[in-house]
Amino acid sequence: MAKISGINTKISGQVGEYLFRQTKYGTIVSEAPVRSSTPRRSQLQMNTRTQWANLGAIYRQFDDMLKRGFESLPTGMSVYNAFVQANLGVVKVYITKTMRLNGGSVLAPYQITRGTLPSIPMGLSTDGLLMSGLSVGSLSIDAATTIGAFSEAILAGNFGWQEGDQLSFFHGVQTVDQVTGIPRATITGYRVVINTADETPLWDVVNPIGFSTVASGSAGINVIATSQAIQSGAGVWVHSRETDSGLKVSTQFFYVENAALATYQSSAAQVASANSYGGINTSQVFLQPSVSGSNGVANVNLNANDNQSGSGSGTDGNDNPNENQGGTGGNTGGNTGGDGGDGDDMSD
Repeated sequence: MAKISGINTKISGQVGEYLFRQTKYGTIVSEAPVRSSTPRRSQLQMNTRTQWANLGAIYRQFDDMLKRGFESLPTGMSVYNAFVQANLGVVKVYITKTMRLNGGSVLAPYQITRGTLPSIPMGLSTDGLLMSGLSVGSLSIDAATTIGAFSEAILAGNFGWQEGDQLSFFHGVQTVDQVTGIPRATITGYRVVINTADETPLWDVVNPIGFSTVASGSAGINVIATSQAIQSGAGVWVHSRETDSGLKVSTQFFYVENAALATYQSSAAQVASANSYGGINTSQVFLQPSVSGSNGVANVNLNANDNQSGSGSGTDGNDNPNENQGGTGGNTGGNTGGDGGDGDDMSD
């Protein structure tokens, strides 16, 4: 500690490693105390926190296309809340803070809609195409197929479909940024309204990627399918209908073929994500229930640009593209997200 004079006599507070104090004896400067940094979150808290980044990143890729995609939401709950509630703790994917800030995201088999219309089954054909359970009879879609012909085939081959219903297809593509090495996902949506009088060519409105046909295995029966195999990507069809009581949708989950997914569902990815958000508080309280294996956390370098020292608070508090971030109750059964009230702020 030292007493100083000159311009420094006007300074008060910490500057770098030094602490300036104004006293009746003059300006006193000393080395600022070094504070040990203790991570704020327990492992149980961080197990939840580390899932938000990818959930928020994937939701943003839908770019508002999931609006009204979850029926009968409680007052004050956003679609984003419902999306998180349906998937948190069910499909666990971990990306680091740096990955998120640089636009990273990983396609995963998330639930994307929840509603009362019957779900559209999906499976793989013998040649690897993603096919739906939507029959179109003998129709083989090509460039000349009109929306009207397509609509007639849908109405004839699928019980419960009506004029004015919409069929949507969401196509996800997984890539790796060539500069940063960060995984990136993009999602594109295509839609057509069932209208038997529409003579517009179908492929003028939608992409063949989600509106092609393949033989179902039953003689003379084709089904809606993708035009190519889903590789490093995802796909799903959604049925929707506007009614007097609101929008009705089918409950659907992304079908995913993504080699990168396993890497970002690993324990190493979870640790790297946790450390990038400030680390896990591993202080032991004898009477407090703990998670198996929570006695220590090793550093795992999934991204060299991340600070993975496991110390400091280190969050910027904005994984959520919406204002209201409650309702994180979640369904752990893997089918549909349960109803939940507004929860704590998920931002940090």
